[in-house]
Amino acid sequence: MAGISVWQLLIVVLIVVLLFGTKKLRGLGGDLGSAVKGFKNAMSDDEKNAAKDNQDADFEQEALLDKKDQAEPLTPKDHEKTKDNDRV
Repeated sequence: MAGISVWQLLIVVLIVVLLFGTKKLRGLGGDLGSAVKGFKNAMSDDEKNAAKDNQDADFEQEALLDKKDQAEPLTPKDHEKTKDNDRV
C-alpha cells in the first residue's frame, strides 16, 4: 500500500503535539480560522461591490440613451460645421 494509514496519521499528530504544545496549536488554529473568515468576508464584499458597480453603469447608459433620443437630428449644414471644427 502506498497510502498513509490511520495509525501513521495518529503518530504524526502525537509528534506535532509534543513538539509545539496544545496552546501554540490552539492559537495557530484560531489565527488560521480568523484569516479564512476575513478572506470570506472580503470576497463577499467584493461581490456586493461588483454588483453595485454594474447597476450604476447600467443606469448611466440608460440616461445617455434617453438624452440621445431627445436630441435633434443634424441637418446637412450642421454636419458640415462639425467637419470644419474637427479639422482645427
